[in-house]
Amino acid sequence: MKVLPFKIPKPENVTLYVQHYKGENFYEKLHQHKEIQISVVLKGEGTYIIGDCVGDFKQHDIFVLGENLPHVFKRDASFEQETEMVSLFFSKNSFGEDFFDLPEFEYFKKFFDNAILGYKVKSNKEAISLLLSKIYSLSKYQQFISFLEILRLISESEKRKLSSLINLKKYAGDEGKRMSDIFQYTMNNFQKEVSLHDVSDIANMTPNAFCRYFKQRTNKTFVNFLIDIRIGNACKLLSKKNDLSITEISYKSGFNNLANFNRKFKATKGITPSEYRKKH
Repeated sequence: MKVLPFKIPKPENVTLYVQHYKGENFYEKLHQHKEIQISVVLKGEGTYIIGDCVGDFKQHDIFVLGENLPHVFKRDASFEQETEMVSLFFSKNSFGEDFFDLPEFEYFKKFFDNAILGYKVKSNKEAISLLLSKIYSLSKYQQFISFLEILRLISESEKRKLSSLINLKKYAGDEGKRMSDIFQYTMNNFQKEVSLHDVSDIANMTPNAFCRYFKQRTNKTFVNFLIDIRIGNACKLLSKKNDLSITEISYKSGFNNLANFNRKFKATKGITPSEYRKKH
């Protein structure tokens, strides 16, 4: 399977493809595909990259990803249980070119408009999760009925946009492989020192050329991207019940200086790590 673009392995005669994944890891390479994707995390926690957005996912999180939006979900190594996700793959034209243009489906217009940049569903999660968790066991007809109900609930839900407009592009195969290697290396090594020389070697570029390349394709510097991943890991540790001190969490997240960690955390989240821990 190519990293980018990624081809959803669905049969020719299937219009709505339902994927029930259960295993050790999700597909861990940055990829994009022509289908819109709706996913619910039934088990697992870790880090996601969607477009130019870095964040963390956990059980019951629901995502909507637009066509050709680069993304990856990487499970935390500390999560020892089996991971599980149910995803729907479809396009606006899956059921006929004009199907969703019918007056009866005007209600879903915002769903498709918002899906372009990807978003995380913030309300109606219990009802949507229940429908998604059962959909793979239904008949094709029942799946279609549930699918329309899922679209309705998501259309009515509060949402948090994930990516930015500048990141909407389709990567060529070689470029996608390079970006995937960069992201994979960073996500696997953020807890230790990551130098520009190390990551530019992965990209087979000089450090200066790599910095320009990365900024043009992600709308952020590599250093800021690395900080986003480290802060995301710190947030997960701060949200869990554990005996780790703020200092220990900063080191486990790749920061070798507590003052720098506190400063970067507040600049990113608007509050201090201690305040974040109390809030969550």
